[in-house]
Amino acid sequence: MEQSPTIVIPTLNAAAGLAATLAACAEAGAEILVADAGSTDGTAAIARAAGARLVQAPHGRGMQLAAGAAEARGDWLFFLHADTRPASGWSAAARAFMAGPGNRGRAAHFAFALDDPSPEARRLERLVAWRCRALALPYGDQGLLLSRALYEAVGGFRPIPLMEDVDLVRRLGRRRIVGLPVPAVTSAERWRREGWRRRSARNLACLSLWFLGVPPRLIRKLYA
Repeated sequence: MEQSPTIVIPTLNAAAGLAATLAACAEAGAEILVADAGSTDGTAAIARAAGARLVQAPHGRGMQLAAGAAEARGDWLFFLHADTRPASGWSAAARAFMAGPGNRGRAAHFAFALDDPSPEARRLERLVAWRCRALALPYGDQGLLLSRALYEAVGGFRPIPLMEDVDLVRRLGRRRIVGLPVPAVTSAERWRREGWRRRSARNLACLSLWFLGVPPRLIRKLYA
C-alpha cells in the first residue's frame, strides 16, 4: 500500500509564502504539521485553513522541527521550510523513495531551485548542486525525507536555533543521503533584498563558523 510522509513545517511570521507551500504539499494528501514559534501575523489562520495541524513550539528551527516530529503520526517524516514549495510530481518521487528497498536506512532531499529568473539564481543553483554531489550536504530548503526509525536512530533534530539541518545531515553521513530529481523551489527574497553575493557570502560564513565549532546562538546573529 502506498504511504505518504508526515510533513513538518517550522514557521515564524511566515504568512507571506505559507499558503503556496501548503498548496504544493496538498499533492501528497498527507498529514501536515505546522510547528509555530509564536507568529503574530496570519500564519496560524493560513495553516488551519489549509487543514494543517498547528503545533506550538519554542522559538528556533531545531526546537520547532523536533516538536513537530514528536507530534507526527506517520512512519516517514518530510521536513520542509515555510518558504519552499516542492514542485509538481514531488509526492510520486517521495513515494517511490519510501517504497525502495533499504531506503528506511537512508534520507532523501530534493534539488535546490529559486523562484527568480536571473542568471545569479541559476549560478547559485549550480553551486548548490555541486555541494550536494561533492559534499553530500543539502540544506533544509531542499526538504529532507527520512523514516522515523532513521530519524530517531541518529538522534533527531537537536535543540539549536540555527544550522540544525547541517547538524542532522552530518550525523546521517554521505552514504545515507540521496538526491531526488524534483526541484524544491525556495523564495529568493533574501538574496534579492540583500544582494546575491552578500547573502551567499553570509551563508558560507555561517557554515564555516559552524564547522569551526562556533555556537549556533552566536552564528544566528550573523545569519539574521
